[in-house]
Amino acid sequence: MIVKNEEDLERLRTIGVIVADTLVLMMQSVKVGMTTLELDEIGGSCLKRFGATSAPKLTYNFPGYTCISLNHEIAHGVPSDKKIQAGDLINIDVSAELDGYFADTGGSFSVSPINPQNEKLCSATAKAMYAGISAVKSGEKLSVIGKSVEKIANIYKYSIIENLGSHGVGRALHEEPKYISSTFDPKDKRILKKGMIITVEPFLSTGEIYAEEGEDGWTLCINKKHKAAQFEHTIMVTDNEPIILTIPSANAFF
Repeated sequence: MIVKNEEDLERLRTIGVIVADTLVLMMQSVKVGMTTLELDEIGGSCLKRFGATSAPKLTYNFPGYTCISLNHEIAHGVPSDKKIQAGDLINIDVSAELDGYFADTGGSFSVSPINPQNEKLCSATAKAMYAGISAVKSGEKLSVIGKSVEKIANIYKYSIIENLGSHGVGRALHEEPKYISSTFDPKDKRILKKGMIITVEPFLSTGEIYAEEGEDGWTLCINKKHKAAQFEHTIMVTDNEPIILTIPSANAFF
C-alpha cells in the first residue's frame, strides 16, 4: 500500500508495535522441552490481548497463529507437538491485522546453550536486513535491497535463499510489490515510491540457495546439513531514511 495520510501511518504503527511486542514475548518464552504449539499459543494469546488477528490464519487459513521453524525448517513452520531442543536454531515470524491494517516481522536465534555457528549466521542475517533497509529511499530501484543484502552475505560467506523474498504489505499480508529479491536483479526496474509499505526480510544460509515445501504443505525446508536464518521488519519508504514500523514498545520486555 501507499500511505496517504497520518491516520494510515498511525494505524500501521499500531499493528507494527503489536507484532513486534508479540515476537519479543515469544522469544522470551522459549524453553527447552516446550512444543512449538505451546509457543504459538503464547503468541496467539498476545495478539488477542491487543485485539489483533493472526494474518496467516486470516489470509491463508494457516494452522497456527504464527510461523515457527526449527533448524533446516526455515519458513512457514507449522506449530506442532515438536519439542524445542537445546541448541536449536529457531525462527519466529509474526504477522497480524488490526482495523484493516497489516504488519509483518520475524527473527531467528539460537536456543540456549548458544551455538556459536547459529549466532554468527543470525548476526550476519540481521546485518543484511539492516543493510537492505538502509538502502531504501524513494526514487531508488527496488533492486537496491537485494544488492545491499548480497554484499553482506558475500562478506560473511553465506548463501542467500533465492526463492524467498520481501514483499508489499499494509492493507493485506502480501501486496504489490509481491516479490522483492534478496539478490541483485539488474533486470528489476521497479522504483521505490514515497509512502510505500514493504517488508525487508533476507534469508541467509550456510550453503543452500533454494527452499522446498515440506510434506505438510506449508513448511519450507532446506537440506538438513545446512541452516538458514531470517530477520524481517515492515518499513515505510520516505525521501530520506525509511521508517521502521515493527519496533517493540518500551515495555515489550514482559
